Amino acid sequence: MKIDQLDLQILDLLQQDGKMTHKEIGGKLALSTTAVYERVKRLERNNFIRGYVALINQPQLGLTLTAFCYVSLSSHNKKYLLAFQEEVIKLKEVSECFHIAGEYDYILKITVNDMAAYRDFIVNKLTILEHISNTQTIFVMEEIKNETAIPLYQRK
Repeated sequence: MKIDQLDLQILDLLQQDGKMTHKEIGGKLALSTTAVYERVKRLERNNFIRGYVALINQPQLGLTLTAFCYVSLSSHNKKYLLAFQEEVIKLKEVSECFHIAGEYDYILKITVNDMAAYRDFIVNKLTILEHISNTQTIFVMEEIKNETAIPLYQRK
C-alpha cells in the first residue's frame, strides 16, 4: 500500500496525540471527518498503526529505576536465540528488547522500583534463563529525552 502526504500528516498528528478525534484531525488538515476516518482505518488495516496506548508517568507509580542490560548468549544458534526471546517476552520488567550486533546479543530496557528490585530481577528471573553467558548493566541517572514519536520525513 502506498501512503501519501496526508497519510503522513495524519500519522504525525496521531503520534502527538492518540486521542485526537477524526474531526480535530480533519480541521487541521482541511479534510472531512469521513475522509479522515477512512484514511485512519486503512492505515490501521495495513499495519501502519500498530495500536494506541497511554504513556504512563513511571515515577508516579514508584518505578524509579531504569536500566539497560546487555546480554550475551553462550551460543548463537537459532534454537538458543528463539528460546531466549520467548522467555524474555514473558518478563514484565522488560519493556523493550532488541537483538543487536556487536559484543552482546541483546539489549533489554528494564524498569523497576529500586536497586533491590533490580537485583531480584537479575538473580531470580534473568540469569536463570538458559544459555546466558554474560550480562552488563547500565543504569539511567537522568532521563533527558524520551520520545515515542518517530520522525516522518516528507516523501516526494
